[in-house]
Amino acid sequence: MADYGLFIGWGPDSVRGREAKSLEVFNESIQYWGRLQEEGKIESFEVALLEPHGGDLGGFAMLRGDKDSLAALRFDDEFIRMSTRASLIVEKVGVVGAFINNGLSGAISDFQEAIADLT
Repeated sequence: MADYGLFIGWGPDSVRGREAKSLEVFNESIQYWGRLQEEGKIESFEVALLEPHGGDLGGFAMLRGDKDSLAALRFDDEFIRMSTRASLIVEKVGVVGAFINNGLSGAISDFQEAIADLT
């Protein structure tokens, strides 16, 4: 089970007039993430579309894997190209690393050490 993830979030709105193109890029992204999984570059991924709620997040993908593989992926030319395409067609695209499963313990430990140092 993966201990790290890449959270790829996007806003609820496509760029006006580009809605059909945004769906095309969305489908390309799902195919790309599936290929990454088949090639063993990520362990798994999950995609979610959020119901309308008035917030800035319309959906997300969570790519799961080991820390080194995900770190390398963020600087992979195709990953950067796909992220750039998405950011030109959908509002508020962002990619951020995530601690999940057993990776949480290290993140919480770092937080506790920081608290001890600062209090």
